Amino acid sequence: MIKRKRNEREQTAWEMMRKSVGKNIWSGVDIINGFVLGVASVLMLLLMTQLVYGAPIEHTFKSPSFNGINQSSHYLTIENQETSRKEAIKQEIEDLQKQLERDAENTTLAKFIRNVESRIYSTLSRQLVDGMFGENPSDEGSFDIEGTGITYVKDNDQVELTITDEYGKVTVITIPIGDFGI
Repeated sequence: MIKRKRNEREQTAWEMMRKSVGKNIWSGVDIINGFVLGVASVLMLLLMTQLVYGAPIEHTFKSPSFNGINQSSHYLTIENQETSRKEAIKQEIEDLQKQLERDAENTTLAKFIRNVESRIYSTLSRQLVDGMFGENPSDEGSFDIEGTGITYVKDNDQVELTITDEYGKVTVITIPIGDFGI
């Protein structure tokens, strides 16, 4: 082992440490003082524990479903939320169905069919008017279009046009002949 040389301060510190280790650290007075201090600490802890009071632990539920406070308004709020959500879903479904119907009606084929039907109905109505008021008018006539029956009967001064739809609903139109200059 290599000894190194110590400076003067280190040498003094080492000597003081050797002297203190050799002595009895606890003298009689120190033992009594330690005992008194320990007893005083225990008494202080006992006094402090008597002054400390704990509150009882009480558990309360926050949900009105369990504690009953504002329970009816809580249930009403839940019911309103469920109802409004159901109505929103129902409205969304209806809107989607209407959008699908509009999309189906606006296809090129649907437009073409509507145009053809319109022209056919226009031609039929022109032929009907020619049959009632044309160059060779007839006194009566009838025809059927897709379950709808159309009949007309001509009197001297009026024409009675009767339209019966596919559900049996009857519409009668009376047309005076004299007012049209025919």
